[in-house]
Amino acid sequence: MTAKQISKSSFQRLPIYLEYLRALLARDEKAAYISATAISNALGLGEVQVRKDLSSISTLGKPKIGYNIAKLSHQLEKFLGYSNVNEAVLVGAGKLGKALLNYRGFAQYGLRIIAAFDADKNSIGKTQEGKFIYPIADFGKFVKKTGVKMGIITVPAESAQAVCDMMIENKICAIWNFANVSLKSPKDILIHSENMAVSLAVLSNHLSRQLNTVNKRRKTWTESMK
Repeated sequence: MTAKQISKSSFQRLPIYLEYLRALLARDEKAAYISATAISNALGLGEVQVRKDLSSISTLGKPKIGYNIAKLSHQLEKFLGYSNVNEAVLVGAGKLGKALLNYRGFAQYGLRIIAAFDADKNSIGKTQEGKFIYPIADFGKFVKKTGVKMGIITVPAESAQAVCDMMIENKICAIWNFANVSLKSPKDILIHSENMAVSLAVLSNHLSRQLNTVNKRRKTWTESMK
């Protein structure tokens, strides 16, 4: 079973399941089994949806018993590639870039940022959480020497496409883009963009609807008290 054989929405839920299972094991090392019903209730997802997602990567589920938590966690880690260490380089050692360089949690997802690159003379030559910050001019030489295939973009939007092109020219195959801009690339290059504007819009819309519901309930209650 490969990631291409399941839907994108299902694939995006798998890390959520893994995080929940890891939390269970961290709280109770003796925890053995969990049902799809329990997972769906804990995460606020549909039970049928959870069963379908997990069946796409595992045959461990047993009627009336559920899934072995440790084994299912291992299968999820393997399927998602967390058991393999993926090295990455980051371009843009500003505030966001440095925050990512400082984040130690990437290790549990099999990601290791090995170096950063920037055009700012005040940043070049320094280290951030043990990662050396090189000048942009050294990017091609470094990538060729290390064979790294993943790049992270944390530069301003106006510079992102040029950085993306540079990465592609140097045979970077997967790009994690944090710049608020849509990047153009050949079809064989995977680009995943963290669009904060879209995320904020979703949150704002949800909050607006929630507040509207609360206000309607308050109005109804107030009128009933008259």
